[in-house]
Formats: sequence, C-alpha cells, structure tokens
Amino acid sequence: MKTEDYFFHDKYMAIALEEAGKAYQEEEVPIGAAVVYRDEVIAKDHNRMEQLLDPTAHAEMLVLKKTADILKSWRLSEATLYVTIEPCPMCVGAMHLARISRLIFGAKDEKKGAAGSLYNIAEDKRLNHRISVLSGIMEEGCRKIIEKFFRERREQ
Repeated sequence: MKTEDYFFHDKYMAIALEEAGKAYQEEEVPIGAAVVYRDEVIAKDHNRMEQLLDPTAHAEMLVLKKTADILKSWRLSEATLYVTIEPCPMCVGAMHLARISRLIFGAKDEKKGAAGSLYNIAEDKRLNHRISVLSGIMEEGCRKIIEKFFRERREQ
C-alpha cells in the first residue's frame, strides 16, 4: 500500500483512537470504532461493557447498531469499519451479518483476534461474505493505549 493511502486511513483511525481514549477515561477496555459510509463518519463509539453491564457492548457492535439505525438498513455493504484493535469472533461475525465491505484496524490481538491473528473469520472462503481487511493503521498508538490500560490494572 502506498504511503498516501495510510494517511487517508489515519484520519478515520484517529477518530476511533479518540473513542478509545474516552473508554480509557471511563475505565472501560480502551477500544474505539468508527464507521465510514461514502467518505463520511456516520457512527463512532467505544467499549461500554462495564457501563451497560452488557458483554456484547463492544465498540464494533455499538457502531454497527448505530449505523444500521442511521441508514435504516442492516445491510451495510458500502460501509468501512475502523477499530483500534483487531476484532474478536463475535464482532467479526456481526460484521459478516451486516455485510460490512471493509475492516481496518490498528493493532493485532494475538489472543482473540478474528481477522488474521488467531482466526481469520473476516476472509474465510467458506463463508458467503468476505470482508477486505487492512491492519497496522496507527498501530503504535492503538497498541499503547490498551497495553497501558492492562498494565495499570495489573499494578492495582
């Protein structure tokens, strides 16, 4: 990928990273997400599992729901989802069901990642829909915030 393409994605990943910062301040696992539809951010959010007491309240799930509400359709085939950390199986599964066309994430998740690290549900040829995946956008910033969060929790 050309350098200018990374810069294009940086502006949207910066929004997801800002959302991760909000999660960090709220003592949630600092993961943020944004959905871009026709070159416009139409939904953004961050993890809210603690706040909502909901194990499905991942940033990705929340932005998928917001996007479907805004577009009045669960079919999000023209949308791109940006997220700071590689999504888990639940979130990639929801992206499949929503027909998200592209997933762009910052840092890999070697423990739960379902878009190439542990699993590759996103591009699994056995499924009826595949999601184009790009990783490594603003990787260092995305990785550092989550590492800091868990380091602080271990020190408590």
